[in-house]
Amino acid sequence: MKKYIIRPAVESDADKIAELERLCFPVEEAASNADFADRLKVYAKHFLLLELDGVLIAMINGMVTDEPDLKDEMYHNAGMHNENGKWQMIFGLESHPDFRKQGYAALLIEKFIEEAKKQNRFGLVLTCKEILIHYYEKFGFVNEGISCSEHGNVVWYQMRKKLI
Repeated sequence: MKKYIIRPAVESDADKIAELERLCFPVEEAASNADFADRLKVYAKHFLLLELDGVLIAMINGMVTDEPDLKDEMYHNAGMHNENGKWQMIFGLESHPDFRKQGYAALLIEKFIEEAKKQNRFGLVLTCKEILIHYYEKFGFVNEGISCSEHGNVVWYQMRKKLI
């Protein structure tokens, strides 16, 4: 594997984060530049970026909350973040299309799980498409079935990894 760094995001990363998002998700599902700018103002330390030679190639992000389930409104309302919350939500785990299947996403999710443990969270929650259920199961996430999310008019499955 090539030389990479993993670091927390800062507010000035918003545009390159949004650019990676657009490469990884259809328009209906991708967060906007404004959504990322709002999120970064409130919970930048809950973004991990993986850079290769200074280029953003993968990221993971999400808010912290006491809500046990991921709800669509969380994507657009950074004010729902509660730094002392029990659950680390994962809104996106993304790898640039040119760098997929090289282990970068796995490095990020493992680091995010490690950080959630250090912060004494109850666990992590995400939603994914059916095709990715097996991927997240490899990291100990359990499929809880079809989620209440209607984000992007897609069927999402809620997955949870309990830490406590």
